[in-house]
Amino acid sequence: MPDLESELSHLHYEMIKGLIEEGVCPGNAVLAERMGVSRAHVETLLHALSEAHGVVLHPHVCEPWIVHPFSLTPTINWIAASNSGWWAPCVWCALGVATLARGEISIHTRLEAETEPLVIRVKDARLAVDDGIWVHFAIPPARAWANVHQHCALVLPFRSRDRVARWCGRHGVEQGEIVPLRQVADLARVWYGRHADRDWRKWTVLEAQEIFDHAGLRSAFWDLGSKAGRF
Repeated sequence: MPDLESELSHLHYEMIKGLIEEGVCPGNAVLAERMGVSRAHVETLLHALSEAHGVVLHPHVCEPWIVHPFSLTPTINWIAASNSGWWAPCVWCALGVATLARGEISIHTRLEAETEPLVIRVKDARLAVDDGIWVHFAIPPARAWANVHQHCALVLPFRSRDRVARWCGRHGVEQGEIVPLRQVADLARVWYGRHADRDWRKWTVLEAQEIFDHAGLRSAFWDLGSKAGRF
């Protein structure tokens, strides 16, 4: 009998595989069939995966809402491939989807989450063009899971660093860390690179810290604090 971690890895794999290949996350009944277990067991596993921050469930029903880096409901971030498309919670996640989808990808979003459209071109998980875009992270990663929806909603692209300060003042948002888009693409490529693997598991806090460090994100903003457990 497989252990819990193996079952969670299998469940996560089936969700991500369905999203990449079919453009939609399989429903609980389909997941149960593909895993050879009961639907009730799938729901037990979904709750366990949610507690481990491997999936975000709807608050009113045991069904996936977000399977990072994918959002299962519409957002301002649309990732278009030649024959499919997906939503993502934020620009970091959108670049993660592009990493998993591979090929030539267009990320359609909006600067500052306001009126100006932005298209980010990605080819084989790397930026095809660097337009000098910056990404603002308002909430430190150590606090991301206190409200992951808010955290993701505030990971936004900007034309310049100066515009970040003005935007934060206008909307009453505390200014966090401003990172070049290319650096965020490098982070996404490593962070989400194994998300479609059959033996996927959550990064440990230590592994996550090492990924941030390798991406050049070494300020106190990126410090995850305690190195125990998974992130």
